[in-house]
Amino acid sequence: MVRSSASSEVKRKMVKIGTHNGSFHCDEALGCFLLKRTDHFKDADIVRTRDEDILKQLDIVIDVGGKYDPDACRFDHHQRGFAEVFGHGFQTKLSSAGLVYKHFGRDIIAKLLESRKDHEQVEKVYLAVYKHFMEAIDAIDNGINQWDVDTPPKYMSTTNLSSRVGALNPRWNEDQSSERTDEQFLKAVQLTGSDFLDSVDYISKAWLPARTYVQEAIEKRSEVDSSGEIIRLPRVCPWKEHLYDLEQELALDKPLKFCIYEDDRAKSWRVQAVSVAAGSFENRKSLPAAWMGLRDAELSEAAGIPDCVFVHASGFIGGTKTLEGAIRMAQAGLKLP
Repeated sequence: MVRSSASSEVKRKMVKIGTHNGSFHCDEALGCFLLKRTDHFKDADIVRTRDEDILKQLDIVIDVGGKYDPDACRFDHHQRGFAEVFGHGFQTKLSSAGLVYKHFGRDIIAKLLESRKDHEQVEKVYLAVYKHFMEAIDAIDNGINQWDVDTPPKYMSTTNLSSRVGALNPRWNEDQSSERTDEQFLKAVQLTGSDFLDSVDYISKAWLPARTYVQEAIEKRSEVDSSGEIIRLPRVCPWKEHLYDLEQELALDKPLKFCIYEDDRAKSWRVQAVSVAAGSFENRKSLPAAWMGLRDAELSEAAGIPDCVFVHASGFIGGTKTLEGAIRMAQAGLKLP
């Protein structure tokens, strides 16, 4: 429930969450959702206002008020001199959502996982959700570029959560009333919350368990190829980010170049290049350029490897019908300059 600044009931004795009225953004919408996942604020009304006299009466205020004071439950990030970060190695300045997650996130994750707040898995999921989901919201809201660049981006991306929330604001030629805006804000709260819950579910039930399989593959990499630069996953799973983390933790003498795994659905084997960094489209090594875009018999002839299926036009992934063929494809990639 949203109560506007004009409501005569804002002084009613109950727990209330405050945020600003007018146009809304991803960070305060998600911040409100997160607060309502806590025991204390789960039944709270949301009051959208910039009236300081009203804000003073509210139990917690986010993204408005010009003050960051956790003890007083005030979580704004717009004031001069604000530089709070999440910690744990993260250096992105926090938005109101990040502030709420920093102070309430462990409790929320523990509740979702039905576990103790101090359980090891809770901490791992808490940190991973920040890295994979929350940090981008903080960065976008604070106007932080993903890369240091001095040229315009080559394409636009308007499908991120912050953009989708922004699109829920009433359009310039639609009803601009506070009632209409509050109605759309509640949709934004639900949208951000749904994405957050999906992220927690994926990280806790799929992403985190995959780490065991990636570590096993790295430890047995010499059984695949004597170079130690090719790994074979015991089963297909999310592997890329675990690979980068484990390379550092295990202090590997050489960076990994290719990952091989069986595609159960296609009944074939895949060989995929390891990119230079998470999110990059540049590979440490690619499959040979002469193979790119070829398929089946034509590819097998060009590669001198039987039972080839395809190599992507960019050379980042290929497929064969056999494990032996996948290993040979990766070995050929290793020999390239």
